[in-house]
Amino acid sequence: MRVLVLHSDVAPDAPPDELDTLDSAAAVADALEKRGHQAPKAAFAPDMAFLKGLLDTHKPDVVFNVVESVFGAGIYSSLAPAMLDRLGVPYTGATAAHFAATTDKPFGKNVLRVGGVVTPHWAVGPGWDGLDADALYIVKAADEDSSVGIDDASVVPGSEVRARAEHCRKKFGGRWFAEAYVDGREFNIAVMAGEGGPTVFPLAEMRFNDEWPDGKPKLVSFAAKWEEDTFDYSGSQRRFGCEAEEPELARQLVETTKKVWHLFSLRGYARVDYRVDADGKPWVLEINPNCCISTDAGFAAAAEQAGISYDELINRVALAALHA
Repeated sequence: MRVLVLHSDVAPDAPPDELDTLDSAAAVADALEKRGHQAPKAAFAPDMAFLKGLLDTHKPDVVFNVVESVFGAGIYSSLAPAMLDRLGVPYTGATAAHFAATTDKPFGKNVLRVGGVVTPHWAVGPGWDGLDADALYIVKAADEDSSVGIDDASVVPGSEVRARAEHCRKKFGGRWFAEAYVDGREFNIAVMAGEGGPTVFPLAEMRFNDEWPDGKPKLVSFAAKWEEDTFDYSGSQRRFGCEAEEPELARQLVETTKKVWHLFSLRGYARVDYRVDADGKPWVLEINPNCCISTDAGFAAAAEQAGISYDELINRVALAALHA
């Protein structure tokens, strides 16, 4: 096939989470070429005439969508699939509707709640209805991924939520909300469309090592994801093996992940993030369609655990897009 790898238009001085998109695009193109496909790369621009010209030039059978942000913000990532749909071009992964429903995290949490999926309580400004002044919350971006703005100071009592949200708004822009903090374990579950329905890959847990200081929130912070020279990065490691060690927990995680997939009518591939509390109860935090698909990301690691090489994974994603 001829597969156009469409990626975010990233400036050379962009933060590491945005630059990672270029690494993903390069890895995807390399994997496709190893499978015999032609895989030119191009940056996306939210201009219909420009996109149509790009497609007329490359004439792809399918577009591999690696656009994670537009104008430097994840909230606009739905523009790429929306415009590709308008032009009738097959593309990998989620549709614009999937991005809209999940990138707005409070909205996505409401869908989860209505659908009977357990998710931590949350509150949004400016009214902050239901906020408990004495309970612990984590203040998060309402419409961005990649743990933007997440650090130790993100976990605050309800009485400090407004101040933290305002601080983050001024520093990073966008909307912020407060989610009840589940002091427990973190799981990031990879799921992909299969012939008989969604396929859940081996379950990945982010473990915090024995040197993690008492009182330091156990978070997959921005530093833990992107800043290799930090304690957060070295102190949190991905681990597999839940299925053999805790079969009941594994069953709950797999069943809930499939329920979330069907609830949002997802397609392509995604990641569902959980916290598991001290009683072993899983709480869904958020859904990430078209999650990071670079060679060192969690999705590729989970696929490898399932016996699927990176090249084969990318090939399957591209082929599936022709029948989406």
